[in-house]
Amino acid sequence: MSDKTIVVGVHPGQPVDVVRTAAAFAHDLGAVLICAFVDVTQFGQDGDLRPIDPDTESDGDARELRERLDAVLADVEANWDFQVLGGNPAEALALLAADLGAYSIVVGTRHRGLRAGALEFFGGSVAVHLAHHQHLPVVVVPLSPTPAGQAAPWES
Repeated sequence: MSDKTIVVGVHPGQPVDVVRTAAAFAHDLGAVLICAFVDVTQFGQDGDLRPIDPDTESDGDARELRERLDAVLADVEANWDFQVLGGNPAEALALLAADLGAYSIVVGTRHRGLRAGALEFFGGSVAVHLAHHQHLPVVVVPLSPTPAGQAAPWES
């Protein structure tokens, strides 16, 4: 077993590119991949972040996501696990990574489009928050990048 860990943020409907990229990094580095889903509706009683048992406490999103990850990662040569957390996604991923002594955190960008671009520009993104609020390297997997020479969605 490796002493290196890579944390990847996962969520329902996310393109498989994010998980596959993180799994490739984990394989190449000899690291364990932790796929972390953060349920924003779940907080501890005192507001602290807490792990959630997807089989007993979470809705079907976590169970369906686990099944999807099983299928996506079936042919991947990397050790991996699935964790469900509650709270703010950027904070939960950073805390999990710190608790595990992770090597890095992998996240995806949002899909292109005016609404998504505006939300990311004005509300910030998990990737931007992570890059500015913790000390681990953050790998951001582009999901639908704006082609060179074209305006970003919020610039249109």
